[in-house]
Amino acid sequence: MNIDALDTPTLVANLDVLEQNIDGMAAHCHQLGIPLRVHTKTHKVPEIAKLQIAAGSQGITCQKLGEAEVMVDAGIDNILIPYNIVGKPKLKRLTTLLKRAKIIVALDSEETAVGISQQAIADNCIVPVIVELDTGSGRCGVQSPQAAQRLAQQMMKMEGIDLQGIMTYPSNGRAKPFIDETLDLLSSDGIPVNIISGGGTGAEAASKEIGCTETRSGSYIYEGMTRVGSSEMLTPERCVLRLIVTVVSTPTPDRIIIDGGQKTFTSYPPTPYGHIVEHPDAKIYGMSVEHGHVNVSECSHRFKVGERLSVIPLHQGMTSNLHDTLVGVRGNNVEVTWKIAGRGKVF
Repeated sequence: MNIDALDTPTLVANLDVLEQNIDGMAAHCHQLGIPLRVHTKTHKVPEIAKLQIAAGSQGITCQKLGEAEVMVDAGIDNILIPYNIVGKPKLKRLTTLLKRAKIIVALDSEETAVGISQQAIADNCIVPVIVELDTGSGRCGVQSPQAAQRLAQQMMKMEGIDLQGIMTYPSNGRAKPFIDETLDLLSSDGIPVNIISGGGTGAEAASKEIGCTETRSGSYIYEGMTRVGSSEMLTPERCVLRLIVTVVSTPTPDRIIIDGGQKTFTSYPPTPYGHIVEHPDAKIYGMSVEHGHVNVSECSHRFKVGERLSVIPLHQGMTSNLHDTLVGVRGNNVEVTWKIAGRGKVF
């Protein structure tokens, strides 16, 4: 099928750029000498995760239990969930999943550890865990090396838990003193640390420098080796995704409407929401639920109803979570269609 035969709005992936990004990160981490554990929350596609593993990733990272279940269903069996698993339904799902794959989970409190321990005892299994350190993210994580030590001491007394190490996000120089002191305190208690998990796309070298045993990178898969910070950075050379849309109205000479709005792109600020590849001077300045509002006042091109455009979405990971399928194209030819099996798995 030619790409022009696809209905719109449709999410497509440039397979050449996808493979370039996968191979580039694998080579980058290999050169640095640090194992890569790719984060799949950006794409949520098992087939892409398998391509990343084939390129050298030692396993994957899934932000939520539901994403991990999807990946295990697809045959992937080495997964880190860097998220507190809380509540009886999730704990039962966790121990069930452990019977099918190697799963490691992160936690930062005694309450979370007790819940995991109790469920593991009930289901006669052992859950590998790591302690999350808050080294600057301002999200989850223990707040000091001493707090990490106290939590580790408590967990060493719990049944059903196998303390494997620690994790941090993001990897940077500020994390090193926190990690070093934590390691010293755990060593003084005779508590082994097998895993020091670092993270952040673009922070792979920092992960290596601060002593991590692995680095978690995710957004690079769609955005290359740098983060999206402005529309000027959304270049076709590094960005995988395109939303193929159609002009459905030309109400004024300076404004057109496309058939993709907030439910297609997400309402993630800031504008211009995306980069229109064929006409970079056209700016998506606003969105209704199903309409994209485009300012074309700086374009010499005269747009017509029925014209198709390809747009690189501003936040490619959030955009992919709104779509059921991802169409892989090479040039103008459709090569594969993947189900975005992890979309909506926020539980």
